[in-house]
Amino acid sequence: MKDDVPFLSDSVIEQEAALLLAEYARDHKPILEPAVPIEDIVELHLKLTFELKDLEQVCGHRDVHGAIWVNEQRIAIDKQLDPALYPTKRGRYHFTLAHETGHWRLHRKYFLKRDERMLFDGAAVPPDFIGRSGNKNRVEVQANQFAAYLLMPLPLVKQEWEKWHGSLAPICLDQLGDRRRQLLNAEVLRRGNAKPGQEAEDNMIMDHLSRPLAERFLVSPEAMRYRLVDCGFLARKKEASLFE
Repeated sequence: MKDDVPFLSDSVIEQEAALLLAEYARDHKPILEPAVPIEDIVELHLKLTFELKDLEQVCGHRDVHGAIWVNEQRIAIDKQLDPALYPTKRGRYHFTLAHETGHWRLHRKYFLKRDERMLFDGAAVPPDFIGRSGNKNRVEVQANQFAAYLLMPLPLVKQEWEKWHGSLAPICLDQLGDRRRQLLNAEVLRRGNAKPGQEAEDNMIMDHLSRPLAERFLVSPEAMRYRLVDCGFLARKKEASLFE
């Protein structure tokens, strides 16, 4: 893994994701509604292969979700995310596949042909990148951003938010009144548990509000929550206006 790649602004990463979606639309078909066909983008458009593997065995770590071998043009997703066996992990599966796609688009140029890095005795070449839980180095953060922009592009988010909410106006938690407690109770009932604290409660309410769009985009409520906050459709507090 490399962590000396250049800084990329969020806008540049978003442009790269939008370019990939435009390429797919040009060569195959426009994406007019969610969910973004990430498997087709990977296999049909980028011509990458991907497989489900036991990545704990491959990488020697228990918390590896995905890995990519750049020169082999190959992606592996941990078998514990197999959506056919674990439907509740479909969102994590899609995000991980999009994350590895981000490495391909943003970072593959930093890896040259690496015959000299072949391990002795014919052992397998290790992956160039592995996606682990909580990894905050630069390449992983950039790949996460790319995945969010790719799976939840702003035009589709705006379209689906307006369909669901009835307008492009944001929902601010401090403006919910009595509905706040109803939403929190509904999310606690769904999860079967709750974390204490104001921030945890806010996140649970926003996850509940994000869930309808998460189901449309085939991502996790948490990923959808982050994207809706980033797009300005969910907020903890209403921003003060100069004219109020």
